[in-house]
This record gives sequence, C-alpha cells and structure tokens, in this order.
Amino acid sequence: MTLKPQAITLLGATGSIGTQTLDVIARHPKLFSVFALSAESNAERLFKQCRQFSPRYAVIGEAAYPALKSRFDNAQLQTELLSGTAALNDIARADEVDQVVAAIVGGAGLHAIHAAVVAGKRVLLANKEALVMTGNLLLKQAQQTGATILPLDSEHNALFQCLPVAQGFRKKSLAEAGVAKLLLTGSGGPFRQTPLDELIHKTPEQACNHPTWNMGRKISVDS
Repeated sequence: MTLKPQAITLLGATGSIGTQTLDVIARHPKLFSVFALSAESNAERLFKQCRQFSPRYAVIGEAAYPALKSRFDNAQLQTELLSGTAALNDIARADEVDQVVAAIVGGAGLHAIHAAVVAGKRVLLANKEALVMTGNLLLKQAQQTGATILPLDSEHNALFQCLPVAQGFRKKSLAEAGVAKLLLTGSGGPFRQTPLDELIHKTPEQACNHPTWNMGRKISVDS
C-alpha cells in the first residue's frame, strides 16, 4: 500500500524556519508535498520556491503582490498567487492540508494559526508569540476540534520530547509523571558569556549579531 504524501501549508516560507522546512520536504518527496506557501515581502525567494515546489497556492503581502503576480504570469507558473489575511486563513484550513507549519514572526500569523486549529489540523508551531498571546484559547480550541499543536523550535521541541505525551503516556499528567516545573535556559546568543554588569554597554548592532544564525533583528533580540 502506497501512502499519500502529507500535504503541507508553510506559513512564513522565506525565513530561516521556512527554508529549513522546505529543505526537509525536498529530501523526502514521498512523505511530504507542498500545498501552499506564504511570505510577507521576500517576493524573489517566494518566486524561486514556487518554481521549485509548484504549490497550489502562494500568498504574499499586499505591497509585493502586483509585481510578483506579473512575474508569475510571465513565467506561466501553475501556482495561484493570493494576498491578504483571508487568503492566509484559507490556505491554513483548506481540506486538502494535513499539516501547517507556522513560522510567521510575531502576531501576523495568529489568525491563520487559529484557523488551522479550528479546522483540526496538525500545527507545527515555530511561532512562540501565538502561545504567549492566546495560548489558553488555542489549546481549548484544539481540545474541541482534535487539532494537534507541536513545538517546532529547537528548545521547546527538546522539552516536549521529554514529556509523558511524547513518550507514549497520553493519559498521564505532568504531575503524575513527577514534573513540577519546566525551565528553558539560554542556549546561545552573542551575550551568553557576558557578565551582567557589561550588558548596559552593548549596542543594538551587537545584540543582533548572533554567532550562529542569521535570524533578522527581531528574532535575534527576542531569542
């Protein structure tokens, strides 16, 4: 019996998490297929991704839409290009979608994540802000719809793998497993070895200069 590849909607396809996700998909074409991609402004990278993976839909920010639509038409891409919040919601909850990778920074992807949870999707969450802002709402909604929310970010995923549910004990609570508290420690960054009394002298440029990853100003500082 041949299994059908899992259809993936990737929210935030042009960032670090998005490009890594597509790298995994490219290496496992029998397991995954790309249903839809989204980006806010990186039209050049989104165009190349659509040409490589041929998703059914792509969503771009409204400012970048006209020029990119012209490029799609000229290249005769089979991907349908859309724009706007409603389009993001639609590609997140589409019946054909099996999993949604949520890698949009900040609150911009919140509505689409909620749409995926309401539709009962498996949501791979790299966007921590969604749980910080509306964690209770999303988790309650997931219980009602049967959606699964899994942490994709490295530290959170490592913790998740240690929890009872990831070990196969689905009906065992944290308290029953002897877990009283979860701690996330600093795993890197430019100031990891910097004494506290020296932090006041550091500049924004130094704060954004992550020694390992090129994540952009916001994520570098948030991390």
